[in-house]
Amino acid sequence: MFSFRQNERLGIPLPELEMDWHQYSKETQQEILLQWEKIRGKIPDRIKELENEINVKQEMLNNESNFERSCQLNSEIAELASVINDLWLWYRMNQHVSQDRLHA
Repeated sequence: MFSFRQNERLGIPLPELEMDWHQYSKETQQEILLQWEKIRGKIPDRIKELENEINVKQEMLNNESNFERSCQLNSEIAELASVINDLWLWYRMNQHVSQDRLHA
């Protein structure tokens, strides 16, 4: 009926629902939301890990004289920043859904 599958890019499990939300029973909705809240609570830690990776790569970039390697580091930094952005979207979007559903 539902599962949480690890998203390799984001580094967290994401919900996979086989039905529309309203088709799930209230009990199943609660179960999904409780599992999601546990995952959601780890997103800020995941973001901090990625920010640390960016800082390391930024330091490497500051000391890099090879143009091709500089471009590669820039690309890696941009990808990490994109992952952070996506994580924040998941964190914020589902915060409102979870609060609305838990208090319904």
